[in-house]
Amino acid sequence: MRAAAESDHNHEASPGSCAEAGTLYVVSTPIGNLEDITLRALHILQSVDVIAAEDTRHTRKLLTHHGISRPLLSYHDHNEVMQAPRLLALLQEGKSIALVTDAGTPGIADPAYYLLQALLPHAIPIVPIPGPTAALAALAVSGLPMDRFVFEELLLRRSGRRRCRL
Repeated sequence: MRAAAESDHNHEASPGSCAEAGTLYVVSTPIGNLEDITLRALHILQSVDVIAAEDTRHTRKLLTHHGISRPLLSYHDHNEVMQAPRLLALLQEGKSIALVTDAGTPGIADPAYYLLQALLPHAIPIVPIPGPTAALAALAVSGLPMDRFVFEELLLRRSGRRRCRL
C-alpha cells in the first residue's frame, strides 16, 4: 500500500499524539474481548474527526467501553457506493477518519476494499493500525506446523461446496 510505508513514519501515532488531517486510518478492532485492542488504536480512535464503522451499534459498544466519544458514520456493504465519495470529501477537507469493522482488520471480509480503491487515485494518506489477529492466535496454539498456511475468507455455507473449496 503506497501510503502505508510513507505514513507509518510521517504520521505515526504514539501516546499523546493526534491523528493527522486528511488521513484515513484503517484500525483493527478486537475479535471478541473488548480489551484486545492496542494502545495505538485507542489513541487514533480518540483523536480522529470521524469513525466510519461497519455497524455503528457494535462500534459504539467498543467506544463506550473505552470512554471514547467520536462522531460515527455508517460504512458497510450496502452503502459503500454512496458513502465512499462522502468519506473522500471529508478527507479532502482535512478531516481524519478511522475506518473500523465489527471485529478484526478492515479489508478482511468487509467493504474496506471499495473505499481504498476510491481513495488511491487521490493520494490520500492511508495508515494501517494493526491489532491482534484471531487467525494467527488460533494457529499459534493449534499445534499445527506454522511454517506455511493459507487463509480463506468466509467458507461457503453449503457443505458440498465447502468441501470442494477445501
